[in-house]
Formats: sequence, structure tokens, C-alpha cells
Amino acid sequence: MIRISTIFIAICMVLVAASLGLVLYAVAGISGTESAIVALTALTFLILYNAVSMRLRDRSDVGGQIADLSRGTADLARQVAEFGRRLAAIEGRIASSNSTNSDRIQSVVGEINELGGLVRQLAATVSTHEDLLAGNAPAPVPAPIARLEPEAPIDLIAPFEERPAAPPPLPAPPSRPAPAVQSQAANPVPAVTGRNQTQLLATLRNAIDENRIDIFLQPMVTLPQRKVRFYEAVTRLRDERDQLIAAEEFISIAEASGLIGRIDNMVMLRCVQVLRRLMVRNKDVGVFCNVAASTLGNSTTFAQCLDFLEANRALAPSLVLEFKQSTFRNLGPAETENLAALAQRGFRFSIDHVTDLRIEPRELADRGVRFIKVPATLLLDPRQAPASDIHPSDLSDLLGRFGIDLIAERIEGERAVVDLLDYDVRFGQGFLFAPPRPLRPEGASATGGASPNQAQDIQGSNGSAPPSQGTKSGATPGATSAAPPAQRITGNAALARRI
Repeated sequence: MIRISTIFIAICMVLVAASLGLVLYAVAGISGTESAIVALTALTFLILYNAVSMRLRDRSDVGGQIADLSRGTADLARQVAEFGRRLAAIEGRIASSNSTNSDRIQSVVGEINELGGLVRQLAATVSTHEDLLAGNAPAPVPAPIARLEPEAPIDLIAPFEERPAAPPPLPAPPSRPAPAVQSQAANPVPAVTGRNQTQLLATLRNAIDENRIDIFLQPMVTLPQRKVRFYEAVTRLRDERDQLIAAEEFISIAEASGLIGRIDNMVMLRCVQVLRRLMVRNKDVGVFCNVAASTLGNSTTFAQCLDFLEANRALAPSLVLEFKQSTFRNLGPAETENLAALAQRGFRFSIDHVTDLRIEPRELADRGVRFIKVPATLLLDPRQAPASDIHPSDLSDLLGRFGIDLIAERIEGERAVVDLLDYDVRFGQGFLFAPPRPLRPEGASATGGASPNQAQDIQGSNGSAPPSQGTKSGATPGATSAAPPAQRITGNAALARRI
């Protein structure tokens, strides 16, 4: 846009030139044409002078601007150089700190590897000593060790790590009737001899009708910390003489007679009750509950189980339903649909009774399987490597990619633990850590002020050991039925009120 001063100068130049021509025409007597030519010439000179003067002024202004721009560029170059110097200093510090940290990490890794080697040597030494002790110990010695197990049922109020350690083994008495009693106590599930299938079926029916199905808990621990993370509910049946019968002895008869559905319902109810008691103290604990294949395929029985599980859906993250490997391999349309219904309600599954390592983790993960229990002997058997699709040492990593945890079961020696740690197994279960033990009855506190007969009735209804197991150190049965329960009245009563 033309400035006002430029317009004013142009008007002035035109007026000066016109005035000059007018003066020459009027005063000097020059003709109009000549005076006009003189005026136009004067105007041209004025225009040229103005243009040259403006160009010189603009050149000086541009020179000043260029000088200012050069000074700004120099300042910017100095600032960039300063920033480059600071950035180089920071990079040097970072490089030095990274090298220092890498040296420290290398030293820590070296110490950890050294400690791991020492731990393996210690475990191998302990295993060797145990083998030597087991080979040199007399035959009656192991019986009193297991004899104390039925006398110490699991207390769900105290955590597994805080329970007192078992006392040292007692010497075996010289009398001959004692070994029979000790062997019966050492194995909480005595062998049922002299019974045919008809008698066992009648015993099974009576036990179901009279609610003589007991639950034993066996912990599953983390490796190598050996901290209790889960419990497996093991089913035991008591006959008329309060002798325990293992599940392996009556499950086949129960499935053939159609009683397995009622047993699974009772076991599932007990597992939920146990889980609620456990979660009062520890919210991260879980319980594994075994479910038979026939229960999964029977629409009537499964509908009852599904209704019960739906009512206890809040416990789904902590209640794991366990099936056999053969059950998953022989799923029919009805079983698949029922399994999907359980998974849709948030329940997780586990597979046990694994006979080979031909496992499809993707398919199992899609069905809701989150745990696989493999016997330690099967994992450590070198003959399984060529027969399976993957080496046993890589099985834990493969399952972990699909969100499935590997549990090594039936661990009975420290040497097996050392080998399983090399296989990156995170959980373990077996008699090395703890055998299945009965629950401490919820109503034990109620026997404090009751008579001995009432105490025995309450203990019998909860599936605890006979009153004779409570007499220790020469105490009379009456004393044991009155004094010890009185010390536990407050804790169990408070737990019963909270549940």
C-alpha cells in the first residue's frame, strides 16, 4: 500500500513543476508549449531525485536489517553450540552410568548364580543324607512319624507357614500289637480287605445317607519358596467302624451305580465351606475340587451342580474344578456344552491323572484350563522326551504362554525338587511337603462345655478323628474333652460367627 508521505511528495512535485511553467509563461513571456516542456522536465528531475534518494535510504535500512540478522544468527549459533556441549556432557554421564549399572548387574548375576549353585549342592547333599538315613534306618521308625498326622488336623485359622513343626519321632514300642496300630495311623487310608463289591456298595450307600464323606486337604506349594498357594480336596469315606476308604477304591463302584453325582454334590458343598473358611484369613488361597466325568455328562446332576455353583459365583476365582485327562480327551457334545457353561461363569479348570505329555495348550486354554498336574516321575522320566511333542524341560514355558500353570504332583524326595527347578516348575504337591490331612471341625469349640458323649457326637458329624486320638501324654479322655476345647472356644466361635 502506498504511503501517505509518498503521495504528498508526488503532489508537491507536480505543483512545483506546474508553478515553474506558469511563472515562465506569465513573467518571462515564454509560450505555453515551451513553459509546459520546462515544467515537465522539472517534474522529471524531481521524480528522479526522489527515486534515487528513496533507494539510498532503503539500502541503508536493508543493510541495518542484514546486520541485525547476522548478529541474531551468530547468537543462535552460539546457543546451538552450548546446547550441543551440554547434550554431549549428558550423553557421557548416561554412558558412564549405564556401564556402572551393567557392571553392578553382572556382579549381582554372578552372586545369584553362585548362590544357586550352593543351593543345588545343599539340596543334593540333603537328598544324599536322606537316602542314607532311609537306607540305614530301622523299619519301625517311619511309622511313628506318620502316626502324628491324624492327630493334627489342619487348622484353617492359622496359615500353613505358622503351624508348629511336628515333634521328633518317638521310638517304636517293643510290643507286637503296636506296629499294627502305627501302620494304620501312618496311612490315614487303610486298605479295605475282605469286602466284595456288594458290601462296598452297601457301605457307600450308607455313608452317603449318613453324611460320612470326609474331606482331606493336601497343600500345593510354590517352588522353591514352598509357600502354600492352593489346597486339593481329597475325598475319604468312613464305614460303620470309622475306617477310612480311599477314593480310588469306591469311585468306580460309585460311577457304575450312579451315586457319583451325589458324592460330587456333597464334596462340592464341603469345598465351598472350606474355601469360605480359608478366605477369612487369606484371600489369595484356592481349593481344587475333583469332578467326575459322569457328573459332567449327566444333565440332571450337572444342573444341580450348576445351580449351586451359580449361587457361589463370587468364589469362582478361587475354586478350581479338576477333571481327568481322559475326560478332556473324550468330551462329547453335552460335556463340551456343560464345560463351556462353567467357564462362562468364571470357573477355572485343572487336569490331573496325566498319563502322557501329548498336550495341546491352545485348545485347553480356550476351554478354560488354567492348571495341569503332571506326576514328577513322568516329568523326570527320560523316556518321555522322544514319545512327546515337546521336551519336558520346555513344557512349563509352553504352557505359560497360554496362561496355564504346571503343577508337579507326587513329589516324595528333595532330589526331585532340584530337578524340577531346572524345568522351571512353579508349583509342587506331594508327601514331601505334606500328606492329605483332615480338617479341624468347625464345631470343635462347641464341645468345650459339653459332655464327653456330646463332644464325640459333634466330632463324628464333622468327620474328625475319634476321641481316642485326642488323649496324649497320659491324659484321661474326660480331661481332653473339657480342657483343650476350652482354650479354642474364642477363636473357633469367632470364626463361626464371621462365616
